[in-house]
Amino acid sequence: MVAPHVLVLPFPAQGHVIPLMELSHRLVEHGVKVTFANTELNHGLILGALVSKDGSSSLGGVDMVSIPDGLGDGEDRKNLARLAEAFSEVMPGELEKLIGRVSDCSVSAGSEKLTWLLADASMAWAFSVARKLGLRTAAFNPSSAAMFAMRMSIPKLIMDGVVDEKGLPKRRGTFRLAPAMPPLDTTELSWNRAGDPKGQPVILDLILRNNAATHLAEAVLVNTVQELEHGAFALFPEVVPLGPLVSAEYKPAGSFWAEDDTCAAWLDAQPAGSVVYVAFGSFAIFDRPQLIELAEGLALTSRPFLWVVRPDSASEQWLEDLRDRAGPRGRVVSWCPQQLVLAHASTVCFLSHCGWNSTLEGLVNGLPFLCWPYFTDQFLNRSYICEVWRTGLQVASPPGIAGEEAQIVKREVIRGRIEELLGDKEIKVRALALRDVAQRAVSDGGSSRRNLTQFVDLIRG
Repeated sequence: MVAPHVLVLPFPAQGHVIPLMELSHRLVEHGVKVTFANTELNHGLILGALVSKDGSSSLGGVDMVSIPDGLGDGEDRKNLARLAEAFSEVMPGELEKLIGRVSDCSVSAGSEKLTWLLADASMAWAFSVARKLGLRTAAFNPSSAAMFAMRMSIPKLIMDGVVDEKGLPKRRGTFRLAPAMPPLDTTELSWNRAGDPKGQPVILDLILRNNAATHLAEAVLVNTVQELEHGAFALFPEVVPLGPLVSAEYKPAGSFWAEDDTCAAWLDAQPAGSVVYVAFGSFAIFDRPQLIELAEGLALTSRPFLWVVRPDSASEQWLEDLRDRAGPRGRVVSWCPQQLVLAHASTVCFLSHCGWNSTLEGLVNGLPFLCWPYFTDQFLNRSYICEVWRTGLQVASPPGIAGEEAQIVKREVIRGRIEELLGDKEIKVRALALRDVAQRAVSDGGSSRRNLTQFVDLIRG
């Protein structure tokens, strides 16, 4: 029997690539052929970040190909509105060409024919292209089920007077879509926290177009755990949880930056349960005064800490200054193997932006969180951590509305919140309980393991 062949298309951002790559590895383990299509820029970043320099275009058994995103050299891919405009115009035609090339190569090589498109739900526009060319389709949500529910419920939010027809808040305060779902402030909706407020209409339009295209998918998957999001699944029971998509053993997950492998040896030299891990994902940027306050606040705790400061988020001069301020107990790196760090016995807590990947990676290791959200769904994830699961604390209140300047969080506040978090034994107990829930879900007989098997059966059918 010929194995199925799946083309995987992520939204072109690090936080979307990683969970889809993790899912791709699971499919390969089940005998499915996977071709993974990154944008040309991201394709180059991933291959450049790999330790292996043999020129291979395969990543742990996943074949890697590229597609143009419509932006020119040097344009800002972190301007999500501009990126959305560009790929909405260019990528449908380029995807059709790519599907043709991948199909022709498979036929000429006598290998598996391309049969499915597995696309990020933020790229659901691609389903009409795939269906036209005879491919079956599935949607993948790298965010929480609550985030999927929030986006799919935009018409209800308009009808209920929470937001206007432009997606902007009509009233201030918090609301819940349903019982057991996290509360969210009307000023913290993902489409109003995606960068420059001028680009908000473009982001909202992309969300609505993708929502409308979701019905073309035969399956809607989400990187979460059924038992952690009862409220969201009550609203959308057809959504299939497969998470947490966190590797039990390390496999390359499509990092855009080279990982500092010396982190492991440094962690080995630290006492068990001592290290504060600090990382803010692939988008967040702090100005220099805030970086200094954070460095000094970490130093004031008198605890060892490992801090990731991305190469594109601070100049080399700033980095050297931060390393000096970190002193002998602190280690500042440009990127690291995060799953390895969070699973290490010396790591005691996670000071995080609360991206969903980071949230799940910390959760599956039973770590308490200190939450410092930056944009999009991170505010909703913080609400889960601090108000529903109660496995963490918030560093400080975020700005009130999109575009409003945040106040500098002082070093004494940062030190105080870390000590408060680590002194709360009940938070640790709850974090360990959630770890057990997540680990059971992906173990034999667990809810996510069963769902993955059923999805593999679907694409083989």
